[in-house]
Amino acid sequence: MSKLVIGLVQQACSADRDETVSRTIGGIRKAAAAGASLVVLQELHTGPYFCQTEESTVFDLAESIPGPSTELFGSLARELGLVIVTSLFERRAPGLYHNTAVVLEKDGSIAGKYRKMHIPDDPGYYEKFYFTPGDLGFEPIRTSVGALGVLVCWDQWYPEAARLMTLAGAEMLIYPTAIGWDPSDDREEQTRQLEAWVTIQRSHAVANGTPVVSVNRVGYEASPGGCGMGQKFWGNSFVAGPQGEMISRGGEEEEVVIAEIDRHRTEKVRRIWPFLRDRRIDAYGDIVKRYRD
Repeated sequence: MSKLVIGLVQQACSADRDETVSRTIGGIRKAAAAGASLVVLQELHTGPYFCQTEESTVFDLAESIPGPSTELFGSLARELGLVIVTSLFERRAPGLYHNTAVVLEKDGSIAGKYRKMHIPDDPGYYEKFYFTPGDLGFEPIRTSVGALGVLVCWDQWYPEAARLMTLAGAEMLIYPTAIGWDPSDDREEQTRQLEAWVTIQRSHAVANGTPVVSVNRVGYEASPGGCGMGQKFWGNSFVAGPQGEMISRGGEEEEVVIAEIDRHRTEKVRRIWPFLRDRRIDAYGDIVKRYRD
């Protein structure tokens, strides 16, 4: 299979889980109707981005894997005959929770999962309160549409994560995301942040000679309790090719972004840009240090 059509469901989320999930399902069906064999959903897509504050009752939202979401989206994957990348708040054990991406195969089964490795702790993004860092490593998930290098949001800023996924055989890098602006930032600062976000991910495509798929939510979400400015999620979901070329890109509103990639281009690009061949693996020992004093 040389050509692969990918659908990215970019949407706003509300506190009404049923309504939010219903619109997600509508987006998946729209992507399937457009010929998608792989559909990627945004980070924590079943409700609002709850990490703007620290509140222990939010842990009640977490679910097991397998659980309600994997059953629902697994049945949809089976009905439509496509692979779906979901993103869930995982309850692993009492007091142990993860930000977890789950990949559902065309037959509805769980092909694999990835637990977010890099956990931020910034104003409006208090994820360390909720999520234990992942312990599954950087392992691609093998599916009928290829080996998927699934990472999550904050992971997208780290070239080490992209490289390790690539070295393990990932055929594309996939980033479910929830990132937005502080509404108090001026337009110039917002533009710098957005373009940095796009640039770092396109650079992973170039450095590794592999497609990159990134899907982000949209819409303004107020801070619970009014204790903050809230977040305006900027969307701009996109798919880039193995030379960083922009194949398809969304805007700042709800939409289903469709992109077609040529899976054979990775081989062609790596023959002319053999970065993996020329890596000086004998000289990189210091990369495992926090900082060289």
